[in-house]
Amino acid sequence: MDPKDISISDFTYHLPESAIAFYPLAERDASRLLVYRRGSIGETAYREIAAALPEESLLVFNNTRVVEARLVFRKSSGGKVEIFCLEPPPEYAGMAAAMAQAGAVRWKCLIGGASKWKTGQVLVKRIGEVELEARYLEKENDSFLIQFSWRPVELSFAELLHRAGGIPLPPYIHRPPEDSDSERYQTIDAQLEGSVAAPTAGLHFTDRVFRSLKDKGIDHLFVTLHVGAGTFLPVKSATLGEHNMHTEFIAVKRGTLEEIRQAGITDNRVIAVGTTSARTIESLYWLGVKALREPQIGLTELVVNQWDAYEENAGVETDAALKALREWMDRRDTTELITTTQLLITPGYQWRLAAGLITNFHQPESTLLLLVASLIGEDWKRVYHYALEHDFRFLSYGDGCLLLP
Repeated sequence: MDPKDISISDFTYHLPESAIAFYPLAERDASRLLVYRRGSIGETAYREIAAALPEESLLVFNNTRVVEARLVFRKSSGGKVEIFCLEPPPEYAGMAAAMAQAGAVRWKCLIGGASKWKTGQVLVKRIGEVELEARYLEKENDSFLIQFSWRPVELSFAELLHRAGGIPLPPYIHRPPEDSDSERYQTIDAQLEGSVAAPTAGLHFTDRVFRSLKDKGIDHLFVTLHVGAGTFLPVKSATLGEHNMHTEFIAVKRGTLEEIRQAGITDNRVIAVGTTSARTIESLYWLGVKALREPQIGLTELVVNQWDAYEENAGVETDAALKALREWMDRRDTTELITTTQLLITPGYQWRLAAGLITNFHQPESTLLLLVASLIGEDWKRVYHYALEHDFRFLSYGDGCLLLP
């Protein structure tokens, strides 16, 4: 089937609110882990995950860090305007460059109470010695373009958000953010700021778990995908062809690319920790296909678009594609690839690098559930039915599963 013709109603299930985890467990690695292995289903806990993984697996984590992207302003009349910072416009050379802007920056945002805010109107927020101004510039297709400026001007935008913003919990967690969320809605290895949502599969990993993985000879490494707010949104169109996949920034170091190539091609032992890591490493193949086809392709064209996996030449061997991407980086004397991806992984997708997936339980009719279905087929229904029947906790702060098809 053409993926554009996939009916999203085929990927729904009843998720009662009682199954949604509104708070994390007291201990990260106490979360339960459903284990799906070649059709069989069992369960354990995250602190015992090493025993469930194949020996010498290579786990790929996303080391992005959630930024305090929720800004609340009060108008002089008393009305509240809430700004949710999504992503920088294309004028900045990646998320890191945009976050480093000092004194002023433009940003794509969602607005709560937008009807109360007129074009050109300036809102002001003061926190201690920090003064932040927000000017409404224009309405775009699915967001608003906002100009931020602040004093002291030497503060970067990342530092400004630390002082003025709040952690943006997912909309399905029906409670205000609390102080504890600043720590628990981050993985313990979160480093590079830029996400508006956590790579939640990594929330369950602790130093204790990493030690147990090392004892079994299981290594791990990091890629970066800055998670956008689109990850929260169910597909609203009847078929997938009408859905616009969100764009997200990715960054992968050259050495990491080579390790993934060797582990994925030679031994088929790469396990993605989270859908964001899976989409990042699978995007490397499609970037390599483009680099192989057009060795002199520019950075602005070396991106992964929504339908590339179904329209590009999929006959290129994975090893050849990744070697072409490595050579493209070598010619430009760059040690890190920074670009964007819209990769949509849906039933019918041919997986290139990830042999398994560790992930949480996702919303009905979401692209994340489609990704799970692409990996284990119709068995996604068995997995989710088992999880609901056995009282697993769902969504960002919930339990998770290890999928080994």
